[in-house]
Amino acid sequence: MDLGLTDRTYLVTGATRGLGHAAARALIDDGANVVLTGRTEETAAKAAAALGERALGVAADNADPQAPARLVAAARERFGGFDGILISVGGPPPGGAADTTDDQWRTGFETVFLGAVRLARAAAEELGTGGVIGFVLSGSVHEPIPGLSVSNGLRPGLAGFAKSLADELGPRGVRVVGLLPGRIATDRMTQLDAASGDPEGSRARNTAAIPLRRYGDPAEFGRTAAFLLSPAASYLTGVMLPVDGGARRGF
Repeated sequence: MDLGLTDRTYLVTGATRGLGHAAARALIDDGANVVLTGRTEETAAKAAAALGERALGVAADNADPQAPARLVAAARERFGGFDGILISVGGPPPGGAADTTDDQWRTGFETVFLGAVRLARAAAEELGTGGVIGFVLSGSVHEPIPGLSVSNGLRPGLAGFAKSLADELGPRGVRVVGLLPGRIATDRMTQLDAASGDPEGSRARNTAAIPLRRYGDPAEFGRTAAFLLSPAASYLTGVMLPVDGGARRGF
């Protein structure tokens, strides 16, 4: 199936590795252009070089209020257009509800929540019919994950914001979608398994709770993201799609 991605241009934040990088690769593999962001010029340029001439790396911090406008301008200048954004941020540090400090909550709010809201608002101002705004969230939108209090507190709020934005932008023909990754084999998941004190046992227990009995491959997530962002998914908006091997049991 032709996803209709050829020569369309997307922003993908936090795409130097992990889920963001996998999504950027899948978009480019189907003919799209991607402006990807990383924390430094070096990491962003290196990640873009690995993806070829259809990728541009730009250093940007999601918490920077000036970043959204600068990124949209970079997309238009380099590739001559702007068709959508996938807002992917690194997960906040692990921590329990009782021992997470105010500073950790503030930092998480600025990067995970408010930074994503700013990016989405900036994209909404620039996108026309056929445009799309995607959020990489988490299964914690529906069910809290032990030891990830900040993520558990902020991701559901972002899902609510995305739903509201989908209602507002729908009449303009702009879609808003969310992806809820479960156990995908990224560095982040390795970190979380290690934090348990028993990495092998943690992975075995988590795998046993997944109907497909394995962690997902980042490329599987990337292909799902590319589809949701593509014109082939033109009648999907406001959806929060689990990418978790069936781990979510609810409808």
